[in-house]
Amino acid sequence: MTRFTAFLLAMFLWIVQAQAAGLVASVDRTRLNSGETVELTLESNDVTQFGKPDLTALEPLFDVRGTRQVNQLTTINGDNRATTRWIITLLPRQNGSVVIPALQLGDVQTQPITLQVVESETQDSKNKLAPVFIDASLDQSSVYVQAQAILTLRIYHSVSLYDDSSLTPLQIPDARIEQLGESRTYEKDINGLRHGVIELRYAIYPQHSGQLIIPAQIFSATLVDAQPAQDVESQVPKSGKLMRVSSAELPLTVKAKPATYPADVPWLPARSLSLSESWNPEPDHAQVGDSLTRSLTLKAEGLASSQLPPLPATDVNGLRRYPDQPVLVNQNSERGLIGSREDREALVPVRNGDVELPAVEVVWWNTFEDHLEHTSLPARTLQVANNPGMMVDSPAGMPPVISAADNEALWWWKLSTVILACTTLLGFGLWWRARWQPAILRATQTGPSPRTVLDDLKRACQANDSHATRQALDAWARQQPETLADMAARFVPLSDALDGLNGALYSETGQHWQGEELWRAIKAIPIAERVHDPVGDSGLPPLYPK
Repeated sequence: MTRFTAFLLAMFLWIVQAQAAGLVASVDRTRLNSGETVELTLESNDVTQFGKPDLTALEPLFDVRGTRQVNQLTTINGDNRATTRWIITLLPRQNGSVVIPALQLGDVQTQPITLQVVESETQDSKNKLAPVFIDASLDQSSVYVQAQAILTLRIYHSVSLYDDSSLTPLQIPDARIEQLGESRTYEKDINGLRHGVIELRYAIYPQHSGQLIIPAQIFSATLVDAQPAQDVESQVPKSGKLMRVSSAELPLTVKAKPATYPADVPWLPARSLSLSESWNPEPDHAQVGDSLTRSLTLKAEGLASSQLPPLPATDVNGLRRYPDQPVLVNQNSERGLIGSREDREALVPVRNGDVELPAVEVVWWNTFEDHLEHTSLPARTLQVANNPGMMVDSPAGMPPVISAADNEALWWWKLSTVILACTTLLGFGLWWRARWQPAILRATQTGPSPRTVLDDLKRACQANDSHATRQALDAWARQQPETLADMAARFVPLSDALDGLNGALYSETGQHWQGEELWRAIKAIPIAERVHDPVGDSGLPPLYPK
């Protein structure tokens, strides 16, 4: 046993060391124009490595413009972790699909990375001679209304700039604008002259059809050297000079929603769309009273999460539904925004047997292939079994759980009739007994008075404590002449308030429950349906007719 434990420990240490000795490669982007540089980052957390990665494999395909090393020490839960990064600036020597080969460091190596190098358009002669110029481009000349168009701004400078540069904010009337990540910097060779590039990308969503004009953007900066360096004497920076450059206005044609798109569904123009479902726990062995969380996730490429509509609610017979707040997430990609919306709801089975969940379908317009599409989840059947651990008393507002489903309704009415008959006889007997008692005799109580129980319920509601309110409500209900279910069936405000309390108890939003609605419903119950303290707030004895 001791040898086996030592073997497991040795295997664990070997796995940890193997993970620590890994070398991970990443790039700041995988798609670039010809003449532009890309940054390759190699990261290692192996403290036993003192050398540098072998970059010989890069020479046939790339021009290595620079390499810098960054060492970092972090502390996580008292554990010190050292990380070494090598940041390598590469200029591809050819266009098309270019592979960064695996690089070696000691006994470990990286995974290959594929880049797409696109032939860039030739700049005009005026821009070729300017030390600073700005280029603006759209990924497409026409889009559908509320669909995504990507605007790319590239600021080129062949001279050094101070850090006081600024760009006018992008503002377009009748359009939503989302910036895609932070600005990126790299280098590009233009006619043999090295230029620094500042790149910004925006997702634009036109709100009306017609012609949309992307306004010119103005970039201002102070030059360190107003002229490119031609000889040794001109390499000394001259005094700063403020320069302003602007981009050209860009027209964008915005197409209206297609006539073939259904009029009764939300307009969703996306490049791609997916719909998925998850459960926690899995509903394969669901029982009556279990709380099942169902999550429906809608993800669309080319749309922001705020543009995605809510998914259909699971409103079926046999399930109580308690929805949560939706989770909206935006992700940046090379092709723009990827928005996702997750709708979660707690589902509680209230009867055994088969529960049919309908199919979920989303209608959307494929902007990449330009046609209507339907994405759906198939219908499914939940097989709900009896729960032997369920208590006899069901939560307020929910029907009682009976083992024989076919006798459920009959048994419920029988129980209600018996309870009503008993409470009626008990109330008549108490009234008859009290009629012959002396007027000054106070009623003898064996438990908390109705006034005390009602005060406890009021305090729990005002404190917005759902669990305390549930206990106080049960104590108050035991003193009433009929059940909560009977009162809720006749008094709609009480039924709605009980549904809200049950939602707080079964879902993840219980901390946000407000008890004021339930307390108002309790106070508004007709006086004949409540039991009052025989001695009122004034302390005067009750009066009985002679």
